[in-house]
Amino acid sequence: MLIGLLTAIAASICYGTGSVLQAVGSRKSARREAAASARTQHGGPSLSSTAKAAMTWEFMVGTVLDFVGFGLGALAARLLPLFLSQTVISANLVITAVLSVKLLGIRLSRAEWSSIAVVCSALVLLATAAGAEGSGHTSPATHWWLLVVAVVLMAGGAVAVRLLGARAAILAGLLSGLGFGALGVGVRVLNGVDPFDLGRLLADPALYAILVAGVGGMYLHTVALQIGSVNGATAALVVGETVLPGAIGVLWLGDASRAGFAWMAVLGFVLAVAGAVAVAWFGTEEEPEPAREPTPAKAHQPTA
Repeated sequence: MLIGLLTAIAASICYGTGSVLQAVGSRKSARREAAASARTQHGGPSLSSTAKAAMTWEFMVGTVLDFVGFGLGALAARLLPLFLSQTVISANLVITAVLSVKLLGIRLSRAEWSSIAVVCSALVLLATAAGAEGSGHTSPATHWWLLVVAVVLMAGGAVAVRLLGARAAILAGLLSGLGFGALGVGVRVLNGVDPFDLGRLLADPALYAILVAGVGGMYLHTVALQIGSVNGATAALVVGETVLPGAIGVLWLGDASRAGFAWMAVLGFVLAVAGAVAVAWFGTEEEPEPAREPTPAKAHQPTA
């Protein structure tokens, strides 16, 4: 339990730091592309502008941290109940919020700090109440359904971004979170891991669900960081990657709380989600744009 908890915390730090660095790179690229109107007709970022955002050094370092966080999070998903591992990992919201003050010049309101405190308190309750993780054994049909759901969510998110444009920031964050949640479920049920069997691993649809959800979730999160509040987008991601996987872990994978602590697990889970939603709500205000240089006045032309 302790190793799994420490692993989840490390994953959270990697994800939180990576999100802010990706936001820095995304916004730097977005400012460069603004003059070229690299947007869809509905105001969303084009594929080319998103690709260029991924080429900034800040975004690349953030992506490396995401991959490290993914590996640590995958391990945590195998060692802890999903309602605990996903919630601890989602605490990257706290890291994101604090670092955004320094790197993005964002000033957090008292309400945002209070919401972050609620999330931290909820994590303490969850860690106290968590019991043993379930077996993760499911029918082959479940693995196929997971792949179908991952494809539908990611494809639907890409279409929504193009149709809704800048209004899709929170939706993109939520769908990216659902993608990362599907990834967590896929890691838990993946065949051929313990004991290792390459044939079973490659034949498992859950492996391809992990790939689709991971790549799609990263793309949608990048878009959300380009067009919306970094704290709001990240908080929406938190809700997506926490609620559904936690419920699936309890209802289908055998995750459970310690005997007599079910009420504490439920309370902690509800508070964690409520705190994340509160940060999303308070974080949707426009973040400060960098000051623009004044346009030189044209010289007055004397009339004849």
